[in-house]
Amino acid sequence: MRIAFIYDAAYPWITGGAEMRVYELAKRLSTHGHDVHWYTMGWWWDDQNKGDIIQEGIKYHGVCEPLPIYSKNRRSIKEAIYFSLKLLKPLMREHYDVVDCQGFPFFSSFIAWFHSLSGRSNLVITVLEVWGNYWYEYLGVVGFFGRVIEFLTLHLTNNLISISPKTKRDLQKVRKVNNIQIIPPGINRPEIIATPAASPIYNTIFAGRLIKEKRVDLLLAALEQIEDYEINCLIVGEGPEKESLEKFVIEHDLEKKVTFHKFMTHQESLISSMKGAKVLVLPSKREGFGMVVVEANACGIPVVITKGRMNAACDLIENGVNGFIAEPHSADMAKKIILALRNGDSMKDQCLKKSEEYDWDHLTILLEKYYQEIVL
Repeated sequence: MRIAFIYDAAYPWITGGAEMRVYELAKRLSTHGHDVHWYTMGWWWDDQNKGDIIQEGIKYHGVCEPLPIYSKNRRSIKEAIYFSLKLLKPLMREHYDVVDCQGFPFFSSFIAWFHSLSGRSNLVITVLEVWGNYWYEYLGVVGFFGRVIEFLTLHLTNNLISISPKTKRDLQKVRKVNNIQIIPPGINRPEIIATPAASPIYNTIFAGRLIKEKRVDLLLAALEQIEDYEINCLIVGEGPEKESLEKFVIEHDLEKKVTFHKFMTHQESLISSMKGAKVLVLPSKREGFGMVVVEANACGIPVVITKGRMNAACDLIENGVNGFIAEPHSADMAKKIILALRNGDSMKDQCLKKSEEYDWDHLTILLEKYYQEIVL
């Protein structure tokens, strides 16, 4: 098959979860004999080279100069519109069996829809999240426009991929279609298993962007309440909340319990740190999937998350089996952290078993089969 992915941010230049997901699936589809393309911004461009490149079997097409994809900690509308307009001309030159457009930001999905209407492709939209009324919380009254555009995007095709069971449930509230396939983000499980554990300095770990939605302040408040268990917590990440979190640690005398570390540039370093810990805590209010939960389970450690209607990571945890789901307040989170620390060793086998279904090779076969059904 001739397959094109559309996403403005591209790995390895941008290292978010959605970018990594496309990259891992695309390079494996290439090894299966498919002709795989990725339309994105020209992240690799310089003064001498503004052409297309091939890496790991993926043909990267730069459609425009890169723009910052975030503005004031939110996805830039200006960048999304600019990318979409620049995408039209190069995409319309080509024919593909499948065009898989990542559904957020939305505007490029309309360009891909137009391409499919012209008979040049079969359109698939991969839906990362369905926000619905959350748009009003995110943008206030202006969120009405976000909700309308999201609704229209989800009606551009009957071929929809969801990255989580929660997203599929939310999709089915908007669209009554049967062709929704769950293809979650994955892990390179053999590499994780082969990675050696770091020296067990930290028994508790958090990894992610330090933004309000991650609620690291809730984790810190929970740690403050734990007195009958020695805590050494490593917080890995950067973001706009870091300064206030560091201030909280100082003001509440948590310096002996908490250490901050910038983003770890090598996946092996983060995995090694996870394997040296006993529990990962992810107190997020909102997660489109929660890849770090699967990674932690593949490291053999349980995960503590918080209950919430926007938290898709809740589908990844079976209470008391591979982790614990806490109420979103510090007292219950402290209780669940202690449970995980005390029972982590006995939960190891179940954590490893839960991670098996997220191996990239398995997920690539599922995606390939879905595409073939569409083309036939």
